[in-house]
Amino acid sequence: MKTNWMKQIVPLLLVGGCLVFAQDTVITQTDDVVDGLDLQAVGALFKESEDLAAFEKALNDPDTGVNNLDLDENGDVDFIRVVEEVADDTHLIILQVPLREDEFQDVATIEVERVDSETYHMQVRGNEDLYGPDYYVAPTVVHLHTWPIITRIYGPGYRPYRSFFYWGFYPRWWRPYRPVHGQVYHTRVVKYKTKPLFVVTRKSRITTVHKVHYRPRHSVLVKRRVVRRPATARPARRPVRR
Repeated sequence: MKTNWMKQIVPLLLVGGCLVFAQDTVITQTDDVVDGLDLQAVGALFKESEDLAAFEKALNDPDTGVNNLDLDENGDVDFIRVVEEVADDTHLIILQVPLREDEFQDVATIEVERVDSETYHMQVRGNEDLYGPDYYVAPTVVHLHTWPIITRIYGPGYRPYRSFFYWGFYPRWWRPYRPVHGQVYHTRVVKYKTKPLFVVTRKSRITTVHKVHYRPRHSVLVKRRVVRRPATARPARRPVRR
């Protein structure tokens, strides 16, 4: 799936009024990435899954169609494997695409922390290479302790999940398939968004994710999406009277 790159432009300054608006060139979420993997739909799959193995299967199921990513642009949707890291009561679940034998691109992370027996926080964070900085999807509900997958990953004797699959070795139930156009993809995932279960936000809700040792994997085969977005309006400096 190809992306149009937008060149850096000179900031636009509106001088003479009480406000100054600037245009900053940053890496941010682009429509084609959402057309490849809608993180609200990913959150819905996570909520509905019994465990991370079932979540990995649902994420890559051609019949489900939530995964529409073609990062290496070879005409086939990429397989997304799931790898989990844990530190104390914080779980970091990595969605990672193997693009070659030694080439990996992290797509997103699912971050979960436990505050007490009935209070959990969770969010899906898009990888900055693809979604830009500070792109989060968070649940609108608070009773996460009733989700089967939350009960499972915080159960006694639980061992962190690590996918068995890698480049060139995929499950028997999976087959490569072609990505679809954005309009078709939106129609496919709309059923996961009919109820406002998740919202997009720019603020993190997880405070303990730093406890997990995690170093994102980046592939040279993946282009960084660069577009511009308006910076926050800020007061203009008034001249100093002497």
